[in-house]
Amino acid sequence: MTAGAPEAGSSEPGSSEPGDPAPGDPEQGLPEPDLAEQDLDGAAAVFTEVRPQLFGIVYRMLGSVVEAEDVLQETWIRWHTTDRAVVRNPHAFLTTTTTRLAINVLQSAHTRRETYIGPWLPEPVDTSHDPALGAERGEALDVAVLVLLERLTPTERAAYVLREAFDYAYADIADIVQLSQAAARQLVSRARKHITSGRRGTVLASRRRALLEAFVAAARAGDLTGLERLFAEDVVSRADSGGVVRPAARVPVVGRRKVARLLEAYAETFWAGVTTGPLEVNGHSAMGLERGGELFCVLTLTASDQGVHEVLWQMNPGKLGPVRLGRPGSRPAGAPASRPGTRPPG
Repeated sequence: MTAGAPEAGSSEPGSSEPGDPAPGDPEQGLPEPDLAEQDLDGAAAVFTEVRPQLFGIVYRMLGSVVEAEDVLQETWIRWHTTDRAVVRNPHAFLTTTTTRLAINVLQSAHTRRETYIGPWLPEPVDTSHDPALGAERGEALDVAVLVLLERLTPTERAAYVLREAFDYAYADIADIVQLSQAAARQLVSRARKHITSGRRGTVLASRRRALLEAFVAAARAGDLTGLERLFAEDVVSRADSGGVVRPAARVPVVGRRKVARLLEAYAETFWAGVTTGPLEVNGHSAMGLERGGELFCVLTLTASDQGVHEVLWQMNPGKLGPVRLGRPGSRPAGAPASRPGTRPPG
């Protein structure tokens, strides 16, 4: 007998003896296999696997969790309705679809950003569960860098994010943005120059955290001298209130003395009844400010050996939801929802 062959009278797993009812035979009362449901489950499994990376790409491009979720919803619809039998590389299909949809959103959002009341800052996102937010590296995730990305064209932003954060090959980037490889390289090169020119030196995470804590202590106390000691000469304070929160400066405040005096003047009223707690947003330490148990501000800063360069106050109520959702017991941003492409309940 041939090795591995079944013995006489035995059956291979899943085979049927003559006269056995065939699977799905209606005369035997057995259900037909639901091939459409199986196909949908397979599509959902593929989408769920790649969803964190897709979220990481589109969030970096848009700086908005809400808009990123909308793009993923549309990506899922297109994946669900396409003829997947002809898709040779599902990952590439989903990445290309997501990136092109995000480019379209950026093109239409340009006018809205121009009419935005006060400084615009990205929605902070909790990264305690995934410091790189689905990427190979944590690049293009810091709040201050996302602000710099606003200076880039939509295709420059896409190329930069795909290359610097996700290490995509130039050939793949070229296919996604529908340009030649040489043009894709130029896009990334221009984007790097823009980001580098606006970026300051950095400090270790432990030093950044210590500066943040020292800043909060000095600002709460209205310690003018202590604040000036922490600041670089050209420090900038930006508060994103969406035009609905007071007091919040509607223009950036620039300069060591001006920023320190502003914080000194508002110390008593702004910090009354405020409790603080550490957060990790956009891959870095941040401080959550609460009043009456309600988060009303996420505070971040950038610093170098010269001191604090930027103080960033996210106070727009419509942009704080993602951080609230990222707290213990909630679904981290970018994680699969109950059905792929949908937002979590609530």
